[in-house]
Amino acid sequence: MTNRAPYPIGTPGTPWGATEVAAWRARQDRKRSYADEVLSRIEPLRAHFEVAEYGQLDYAPERYPLYVVRSRGWDETLPVMLVTGGVHGYETSGVHGALQFLERDAVRYAGRINLLCVPCISPWGYERIHRWNPEALDPNRNFREHSAAQESAALWGLLAPLRDTARMHIDLHETTDSDESEFRPALAARDGKPFEPGTIPDGFYLCADSAQPEPDFQQAVIAAVARVTHIAPADPDGTIIGSPVVAHGVIEYDCRKLGLCAGITDAHYRTTTEVYPDSPRATPAQCNDAQAAAVCAAIDYALAHG
Repeated sequence: MTNRAPYPIGTPGTPWGATEVAAWRARQDRKRSYADEVLSRIEPLRAHFEVAEYGQLDYAPERYPLYVVRSRGWDETLPVMLVTGGVHGYETSGVHGALQFLERDAVRYAGRINLLCVPCISPWGYERIHRWNPEALDPNRNFREHSAAQESAALWGLLAPLRDTARMHIDLHETTDSDESEFRPALAARDGKPFEPGTIPDGFYLCADSAQPEPDFQQAVIAAVARVTHIAPADPDGTIIGSPVVAHGVIEYDCRKLGLCAGITDAHYRTTTEVYPDSPRATPAQCNDAQAAAVCAAIDYALAHG
């Protein structure tokens, strides 16, 4: 195995302090526009949905408004379905798959569900194509009460009233080659741990919540996505990203223990998608289509299995 050069920030074996975090933050350049690519697509949704600001990220001198898209005429007798994307800002299809679902598919569920969708939870990370926030915190390890991550705290507060009533929650993510080239090495450096190389799954897979796995629900989503793009096979040791494969294209995490977005509520059906946009067998459009297909399949299953 080829030796990898140390991560350019910090001292190997020593966790980062404020100086290292500042040095890391200074390296993060703005590469795309949240306003131009996300907010411009949320605004027209007001024609069919309620659109509201549920918080604001204050990273002076920058401030980012956070938006939620909800069903009009919220009906307490209808099931509540949650869709979230962009917890990790670099996961492009998580954001644009959620927006595509809202633009193309969501209208057919009008009058049948209470829909709540947050397309881009981490706009600072979206603009810099990174999975952390400016404090070098991963929002998807910080969904808990009194969270230190602004993104996580804002969503926690938004979903708190639905914690006991949501029926389904699907959180849209990607796994990319940059996980192995940048994000995992940065994580090891930040925590003062050695970097251990891993593998990147080629294809779509799901992460179920081990506390409420609902395997038939997971397989219904996998079956729908398989009509759009390929499903990731297990590694030779029977794992995907180091976790045992419990069914075709499915692994499990303890979402609440790890502070993951899918563990915010007690929704009976919950899952996290993972698309692989760097595959030679997938296009950006396929990745967005896969995310939208996953959302529709999750809602359809939850409607059919109340």
